[in-house]
Amino acid sequence: MTETAAGGSGREPGERGRTTIADGVVEKIAGLAAREVVGVHAMGSGSGLSRTFGAVRDRVPGGGKAGVSRGVKAEVGEVQTALDLEIVVEYGVSIRDVARAVRENVISAVERMTGLEVVEVNIAVSDVKLPDEPDEEPESRLQ
Repeated sequence: MTETAAGGSGREPGERGRTTIADGVVEKIAGLAAREVVGVHAMGSGSGLSRTFGAVRDRVPGGGKAGVSRGVKAEVGEVQTALDLEIVVEYGVSIRDVARAVRENVISAVERMTGLEVVEVNIAVSDVKLPDEPDEEPESRLQ
């Protein structure tokens, strides 16, 4: 390594040190980006009961993983990340088109915000929300 006349390492100040990004950070970014896509009804398990319990758990302080990352699993390395998403789609949408849009939106958001290369986004469609099905998200009575 060559020293500069000023005694520095020759590297720019922004290059001195290391930045690590937790899996949960990438999961939150991906979860929010996936929810922005038209046709995505919910993230996570297709089971109505599971979504109901998850919605209640997310509203309780300290009740578990933040709701924005539910249905998202990230593996983060030093320069790359891979993501698995589980989504529920609205009835009538093209699952292929929704999956493509989710991939594009998630890759764009994660790469822009983290600088990591997204090597893959695997999507599992676990359910279809039918028009006559009630929303399983109950009103919260917790204050």
